[in-house]
Amino acid sequence: MQNTERKAQPDGHFKLFVLAVFRGISQVLLIENAATGLIVLAAIVISSYPLGLIALACSVIGTWIGYSGGKNRATAAQGLFGYNSVLAGLAFSLYLDGSAKWAFALAGAAVAALATAAAMHVMRHFGLPVLTFPYIVLTWMWLLAAFHLNAVHLNAKIQPQDIVSLQPDLKAGTIEWLTGLINGVGQVYFVEGLVSGILILLAIFVAGWRLGLYAIAGTVIGGITAYGLGAEITMLNSGLYGFNAVLAVLAVSFAYRHAGGNNFPAGLLAAILTVPVAAGIETWLNPYGLPALTMPFVLVTWVMIAGRQLLNKP
Repeated sequence: MQNTERKAQPDGHFKLFVLAVFRGISQVLLIENAATGLIVLAAIVISSYPLGLIALACSVIGTWIGYSGGKNRATAAQGLFGYNSVLAGLAFSLYLDGSAKWAFALAGAAVAALATAAAMHVMRHFGLPVLTFPYIVLTWMWLLAAFHLNAVHLNAKIQPQDIVSLQPDLKAGTIEWLTGLINGVGQVYFVEGLVSGILILLAIFVAGWRLGLYAIAGTVIGGITAYGLGAEITMLNSGLYGFNAVLAVLAVSFAYRHAGGNNFPAGLLAAILTVPVAAGIETWLNPYGLPALTMPFVLVTWVMIAGRQLLNKP
């Protein structure tokens, strides 16, 4: 994940740590920029004050674990131990219920940081980035564990469904393009709403104008593709087919771009592919009531990177 900010002259370990915490928030977008992370945090707070606090606390936990290991301080300074913790904390807060969910969110942040370290060790042998895979697996496992653990209470959003009888009303509602496309950016952090979504988009532009345009392209391509394939209007308006596309464009076109070539077409292809992959994963997970999260982005990005590594070999 790329550094898009000027190198700061630290005046102490605390300043380094604070910068790493905000980078941990920005790294969800595959961007290493503390200012971006700060603006994103403000967007989350505007959407939900408790979620904003959880995002900040989870980034602190993940970053602290990264620093405390000692061996990978440079990696921790990039925020790479924080972003999976942020996402895990947000997911636990949204998909769990009861007073204990906040404790589970903080504990999940710690486990996510450890899982990220383990995944880094394993994935380097395959030449593929970790991305958000640790948080996805952790979230799925904990939500599934709730069916056998009385102390863990699931939110009403987790509703197992029989795919045989699943008949969504694909034509219900009226398409709201602006809302849906902005939500496609905000949903990267589980955020809905024009103000928060625009702030997150602004945060991306702060890291680089080209990144901002990539994000816009991602949510537009994701939305148009989903609409063209007949996706549910309610999901389109919520941006649920946009956020994976946004991440895929940023990953393939920028963060893991191929040197010396035009990576934008590959990024657009990745964005398009996330739509049917997302629909397929959602259907696969319906019997368990689990959300697809960012797995479409992870799978498509891995395929694009691995394929490019093979095809570009001399």
